[in-house]
Amino acid sequence: MDVINFISKDEALPNGKIHPGQLYGDGSPYYINGPKIHTYLREMHDEVLSHYDVLTVGETPGASTKDAQIYTDPKNHELNMVFTFEHMNLDSGPYEKWDLRPFDLVALKRNLEKWQHGLHQVGWNSLYWNNHDQPRVVSRFGNDGEYRELSAKMLAICLHMLQGTPYIYQGEELGMTNVKFQHIDDYQDIETINMYKEKRGQGIAHETIMSSIYAKGRDNARTPMQWTKNGGFTSGTPWLKLNENTSYINAEAALSDPQSIFYTYQRLIQLRKKYDIITEGRFQLLLPDHPQLFVYKRQMDEEEWLIVANYSMVTHDINWSECHVDGENNQWTLMIANYDEPIFEKDMIRVRPYEAFVLAFQKGIF
Repeated sequence: MDVINFISKDEALPNGKIHPGQLYGDGSPYYINGPKIHTYLREMHDEVLSHYDVLTVGETPGASTKDAQIYTDPKNHELNMVFTFEHMNLDSGPYEKWDLRPFDLVALKRNLEKWQHGLHQVGWNSLYWNNHDQPRVVSRFGNDGEYRELSAKMLAICLHMLQGTPYIYQGEELGMTNVKFQHIDDYQDIETINMYKEKRGQGIAHETIMSSIYAKGRDNARTPMQWTKNGGFTSGTPWLKLNENTSYINAEAALSDPQSIFYTYQRLIQLRKKYDIITEGRFQLLLPDHPQLFVYKRQMDEEEWLIVANYSMVTHDINWSECHVDGENNQWTLMIANYDEPIFEKDMIRVRPYEAFVLAFQKGIF
């Protein structure tokens, strides 16, 4: 349900505040999570949705964890799950997405931690890196050059071990990347085109604007699906040009390579269907202030899973004790990894560039 939490407006229709660098007022405080939103959603459930066997997903920009608890708590009869946006706005300035900021893993970890705790046993999370409005995650939070395959697998493992329902956007499972068209005429997204015209009118250089489009433009996610080395999407002319890396990033190549990104996603789906700890277990963030490692645990009954993900091209050594597990004496099983085998020492884990793995422990928990 597209921006479903926008359907209740402040009936006075007040003007929004104009923020620095913006041409128009920001009316969002008067229509996001508006005064009658819960009344409307419950009415829609009672009058329509309750008569069908359906699953509802609400796109809810600006919703807090408290809002999402209400939207997705089963007893409220509103929505089954929500798409949140906080983690998608961490690399943007306060007023617009085109104001680029460096990727901050600590902020991302803290945000995902908040949502994992906020909806646990109350509502339900949606898990996503990509959609039709977002740039390709391997270009955004990973490394779409030398470490494209490793970082794409790492991002998949890190996200899919969280609690919630994971969404896989077309081409994500192939490691499709952002695109860099040289001319604004090659883009179709109206948001991108309007922004370009506005900023050129303000005297901002073409190259500066294009760098923002390369990073955040929605057409990054809308280039034709890369089925074969020649594209394979259509025999005609598609609405957007193909990404120039289609010749080697495509479904045909992925399916023929047993070590491809595609099969990592397939394995993650299999694990989620088999192990309840992924869907029901508690979440615990470890090393919260580490700038390049995302380490967390999932826990349920006598079982505990350790997830380690390196968001950098730097090798890091961490002690088993920092992960609150006894790596030497406990029995553990490697559930999934993006290198052949993780490197474990007596009291230390060596985490290589963009490495990710999941260890399942039984008993002996610290």
